[in-house]
Amino acid sequence: MKALIVDDERLARNELTRMLESYPDLDLVGESGSADEALELIREDRPDLLFLDIDMPGMDVFTMLESLDYTPLVIFTTAYSQYALQAYEYNTLDYLVKPIDPRRLQITIDRVRKNFRPRESKQHDDRSILDQEKRIFVRDGNRCWFVKLSEIALFESEGNYTRLYFGENRPLILRSLNTLQSRLDADTFFRASRKHIINLKCISAIIPSSKERLEVVLNDKYRVPMSRRQSHQFKSLMSL
Repeated sequence: MKALIVDDERLARNELTRMLESYPDLDLVGESGSADEALELIREDRPDLLFLDIDMPGMDVFTMLESLDYTPLVIFTTAYSQYALQAYEYNTLDYLVKPIDPRRLQITIDRVRKNFRPRESKQHDDRSILDQEKRIFVRDGNRCWFVKLSEIALFESEGNYTRLYFGENRPLILRSLNTLQSRLDADTFFRASRKHIINLKCISAIIPSSKERLEVVLNDKYRVPMSRRQSHQFKSLMSL
């Protein structure tokens, strides 16, 4: 079950993330500090469950929920109780008042498990793999690029964002690395670690960093360490 945390308080997000580690059946796909940012993530990752704060700057969270083209389960997490009645109009399973009690969270997660029904796959969820020679539009602030996918040497995760490396450019885009990986050709782009996806055609050197780990150099300038597990997979895929 995919879950997303939306809360403008970083400490609150961190604490809830820590508490949710006790529930392995919940796949935390990301977190966001505003409804505006969350809307983009929800449309990309389509989580089944939202842990949603109510009183945040920017877009009203109820407006955000009304703009979705599907209905995720919602658990409101807030320091205020006056929104409870309105909250229960939005497929709300529970309303947790901060600070969240772990025992109260356990009751809520049990309720989620009883009510969760996997959604049928939708056509727009199964988006096609991008052609590596396709030019894609990239925007970071006031700067824009129209770049071939094959020219991007490295994708680097920065929370809910991903930094792209091509030429001398390092734009940051609002897409999770997992979302991007689902659209990249696995014959060209390899998941080197939790934080990195590399373009195999850009590898200029491979350096053993230990007995079990590798480090790759991309385009003679980007050094990317591979995790132990992905180093083994890389060797297996690329060996005769």
